[in-house]
Amino acid sequence: MGVVSVKDSGSGIDSDIVPRLFEKFASKSFQGTGLGLFISKKIIEAHGGKIWAENNTDQKGATLYFSLPKFSNIRK
Repeated sequence: MGVVSVKDSGSGIDSDIVPRLFEKFASKSFQGTGLGLFISKKIIEAHGGKIWAENNTDQKGATLYFSLPKFSNIRK
């Protein structure tokens, strides 16, 4: 698996939202549709991957990770 991470230095993820972060309409924000991470999860899982997020322990913010299988057989 290859893993990609995106780290920010914002306020982090509200502990009330963490368990349902990737569900529809999980955000408390009034901006956006509340579907972005839900759709991302569905796409990544459809390709055999995983997505997860963690609050940063060493500083402010959170890190979002996703993994996808590595393919070694490339068709031409």
